[in-house]
Amino acid sequence: MTVVTRIAPSPTGDPHVGTAFVALFNYAFARHHGGRFILRLEDTDRQRFQIETEARIVAMLEWLGLAPDEGPGIGGEAGPYRQSERLALYREYADALVASGAAYRAFETAEELDAMRAEQRRHGRDPGYDGRGRSVPRDEQEARAAAGEPHVVRLLTPDGGHTAFHDLLRGEVRIPNADIRDTVVLKSDGFPTYHLAVVVDDHLMGVTHVIRAEEWVTSTPLHVLLYGALGWELPTFAHLPLLRNPDANKTKISKRKMDTSVDSYREQGILPEALLNFLGTMGWSMPDGREVFSLDDMVGAFELERISLGGPVFDLKRLRNLNARYLRDVLSVEEVARRVRPALQARLAADAAAAEVEEDEYLFDVVDVLRPRAETLSELADKAACFYASRLVYDDDARRRLAAGQSYLEDLEREFAALEWFDDDGVDELLHAYVQRQAVPMGKVMMPLRVALTGSTDAPGVVDLVAIMGKSRVLQRIGHALESISEALPDDDPERLRSEAEAAAKAAEAAKHKPRRIVGTAERG
Repeated sequence: MTVVTRIAPSPTGDPHVGTAFVALFNYAFARHHGGRFILRLEDTDRQRFQIETEARIVAMLEWLGLAPDEGPGIGGEAGPYRQSERLALYREYADALVASGAAYRAFETAEELDAMRAEQRRHGRDPGYDGRGRSVPRDEQEARAAAGEPHVVRLLTPDGGHTAFHDLLRGEVRIPNADIRDTVVLKSDGFPTYHLAVVVDDHLMGVTHVIRAEEWVTSTPLHVLLYGALGWELPTFAHLPLLRNPDANKTKISKRKMDTSVDSYREQGILPEALLNFLGTMGWSMPDGREVFSLDDMVGAFELERISLGGPVFDLKRLRNLNARYLRDVLSVEEVARRVRPALQARLAADAAAAEVEEDEYLFDVVDVLRPRAETLSELADKAACFYASRLVYDDDARRRLAAGQSYLEDLEREFAALEWFDDDGVDELLHAYVQRQAVPMGKVMMPLRVALTGSTDAPGVVDLVAIMGKSRVLQRIGHALESISEALPDDDPERLRSEAEAAAKAAEAAKHKPRRIVGTAERG
């Protein structure tokens, strides 16, 4: 038997992380067994249908590396792969159900159904269809339908007992037939309900394993009845656990409580490898316990039986931490540079005089020194922009720090201009010797220099900054910083500014910093 799985999203909005989660597990299972993975679009909800969402779903799967074997725009022997293009098939099988006596045509109006439910509530009964359409003779049903009277097709379901099915993850699941109640399978507009369409499509497309979200567990008995009524063999069912919000009650993930859009995570600079890795740990784990693994690793080790039903929590902090590990440890400097370059160019678009962002050694050095300090590509691009900007804009706090270190900046401008070997060792020796001569704390010199070069206090070690930027850019930045000290100072009392800046520098010196790469003896934090 060739394993065939599918994902069948509805194009009704932003591509959802839950869709990506289900797609990943279907893809991994199919690939592990050498089978096929199908994309099918369930676009029969015409009120919520958004035509642009189809392309976004396809783009999401492509970005994640979960390319289907069959689907819209791809083709395949079981197409078409949009439900809206399969309406004649659904009507054919609805008619076959009626002809066999497994279903019937029901003609109640919306007003009649509302009155029925109101009566049930008055008597304390659960509202639901009471089967009144069963009593209409078959020939009368056909005559009224032929005359064009609006109607639906309802599956004739058992009144008592239970319908059961085996779930690969949950064992036997039993649902009372009273909860099914002659469900509509074809609507009055000729469109199928989800239940008929999904059964017909899965059967005709040869789907062997229906791997979908937990929310469909209660609908599966109805699908089992439909398979039986049509005389078809059941596929294997496996209902994945729902992703949960990181709240006290672990509620079902929803856009009302958190960001659920895959497009949004992509725009934020989350890597596809990191997102897949993160989703792969939602209720599943590698046999060797590894937390960081590739899609190929997951495919090679994937078995449905390893899935846990404990309600995996979609922890955004953990996702960002994992993304940072990919930026720092998994991807090469060159690969990170290639991916961050478009975002970096976008940051510099308004700066006509900014340096060109090329995939060269300068960009590689910038990425290498910054990636330990970034969790996303967006953060990395934000931090890297100062290495290319033509001029920096200093806020009030930055000007205070520059003013406190004005004399140091003036001295260093002269010393850097005279420095012959402008590399890590040369810069480190210069700064170390200068601080010793001044007999001041390291931070008192390094902080204003860091601000002068980047416009920020949150930047890599000064030696790294100076060595990467090079003599010309460093001298230009220091010159601009010195000019900025006297431009639009927020206060007329320079002594107070200097005192405040020195206090801030001391506080920064005392604060704990993240570990940084040490090249020489000068301050790197």
